[in-house]
Amino acid sequence: MALRLIKPGEIFKAFIVRKHFSTTNKALTQTMYVRDALNSAMDEEMQRDEKVFILGEEVAQYDGAYKVSRGLWRKYGDQRVIDTPITEMGFAGIAVGAAMAGLKPICEFMTFNFSMQAIDQVINSAAKSHYMSAGFVKVPIVFRGPNGAAAGVGAQHSQCFAAWYGHCPGLKVISPYSSEDCRGLLKAAIRDPNPVVFLENELMYGQAFPVSEEAMSEDFVIEIGKAKVERPGKHITLVAHSKPVGLCLEAAEQLASEGIDCEVINMRSIRPLDIECVEKSVMKTNHLVTVEGGWPMFGIGSEICAQIMEGQAFDYLDAPVVRVTGADVPMPYAQILEDGALPAVKDVVLSVKKTLHIQAAADRA
Repeated sequence: MALRLIKPGEIFKAFIVRKHFSTTNKALTQTMYVRDALNSAMDEEMQRDEKVFILGEEVAQYDGAYKVSRGLWRKYGDQRVIDTPITEMGFAGIAVGAAMAGLKPICEFMTFNFSMQAIDQVINSAAKSHYMSAGFVKVPIVFRGPNGAAAGVGAQHSQCFAAWYGHCPGLKVISPYSSEDCRGLLKAAIRDPNPVVFLENELMYGQAFPVSEEAMSEDFVIEIGKAKVERPGKHITLVAHSKPVGLCLEAAEQLASEGIDCEVINMRSIRPLDIECVEKSVMKTNHLVTVEGGWPMFGIGSEICAQIMEGQAFDYLDAPVVRVTGADVPMPYAQILEDGALPAVKDVVLSVKKTLHIQAAADRA
């Protein structure tokens, strides 16, 4: 009896086929892990365009440190899925050069903390070359990998780079939340002619989300620079990106039981920043809380505050904007201290009540 290797995603596709005939709502008939959403996006784009290739540490024979590139080396071979030495400056430079020569590399950093070794290539080579060449040199490259705090990996491996790279003109910066975000935005990033920094979250890889049938199409892309209202509301706006979107949704559920109706916005894109979506919400709710896992100084929340203050929504605010962020310290290693250094649902709830001038029962007592 002949044996046949199962192709990447084949089991998942079989699951979709079975679910297709379900009598349940067809708009959301299946779930998908974030890891598989990223994997399928790269697989389909590599199939669509032979110029797309992947390189990075352990992306090929080991299937990726987080199994995001699982099966792609066996499918596409050594020329398109390339294991590199542990030298971020070196392989990031190779990737940028390949992009300048007309290829479309996906450069994986095992963690974005290691991108600090390659930041000269990301900023000075990738981000600036199109401008410095008067538009002659294009750099269609995606830098992707896990960003922000994981769990128990210490100060050097726990930084959020959204504000770092969002500061730099010439880059597009994406920070997705759900499986649909990851799938649609990674496909858009690969097709984009500009350098894109794609910030994932290690703790989200194993999380499953509902996905629509539309999102499973090979042509499905999400426009870069467009936020998404995850939950409509009328009393206060909560804005976040990546994993903290989940905190906001949890806080909104808790606050709903107390009669507080929160609108939750998933920014998805850091640069360009969809400030129009935030302004529209604030003009309806008259209150704003920003939530992020990074440090407070010069962060994404700070930028949103500044743009709201400078724009048309400022006159609609009934209270100052409140930021919920990580603690302004290098990440502690001890778990109890690490937990205290990261934003939690209770922090969002307290900030909402502070903004709405709702005094907690314990305070009244």
